[in-house]
Amino acid sequence: MPIVDLKSQIISLVKLQTIDSEIYALRNEKESKPAELKVLEDAFQEKKQNMAALEKKLLDLQKQRKDFELELASKEEATKKLQSQLYSLKTNKEYQTMLQQIQDSKADASVIEDKILQVLEQTDKLKCETEAEHQKLKDEEKVFLEQKKKIEDRLKEIEGRLAQLEAHRIQATEGIEPQILSQYERILANRDGLAIVSANGNSCHGCNMLVPPQVINLIRMYERLVTCEVCNRILYIEE
Repeated sequence: MPIVDLKSQIISLVKLQTIDSEIYALRNEKESKPAELKVLEDAFQEKKQNMAALEKKLLDLQKQRKDFELELASKEEATKKLQSQLYSLKTNKEYQTMLQQIQDSKADASVIEDKILQVLEQTDKLKCETEAEHQKLKDEEKVFLEQKKKIEDRLKEIEGRLAQLEAHRIQATEGIEPQILSQYERILANRDGLAIVSANGNSCHGCNMLVPPQVINLIRMYERLVTCEVCNRILYIEE
């Protein structure tokens, strides 16, 4: 490849790689942020749903208590009605039958009263639990909003830095030969944002594979771009 001053071209590529490495890292971070935010939102939504489930359970208990109280009032009214009829009966058999009905009605009312007490105990316990969870949710919402803002602020910071880097990149590519830049960018796209690496220590700093001495000599000659036989990245020697 007939290139004038290949060494200066490689120096320019190394400077460009520094910019591209930061761009690549920032773009990856930027792409990860929506998923990171979704994890936070999903976790907080789940906590809100748990809170809503507790509140619904509390409302159900309160409704159940009202239903039992209506049932108890109805049973007590029926008992009073039976008692009012008791002394109008003419035979002992009718009287005994009515007494049994009154006793059964009172027994039914007693069972309902026990159910109401159980519901009241459950309601009191659930109220305490709901109040504690409500306070906990408020604290967790504060943390969630802080974390969300932190991610959003970081995204703005990334956007600003990327805009700066893109401007720097345009300047950095101005002195690079089109053919060399094209080869560099093709490798950059296929090798996770890393197109040119040092071969110091007789190893490729891109894939850590051995670089033979004859290849090191070719690099030092600056007659053409030399690439790693394993990862195909452009190799250079740090002088």
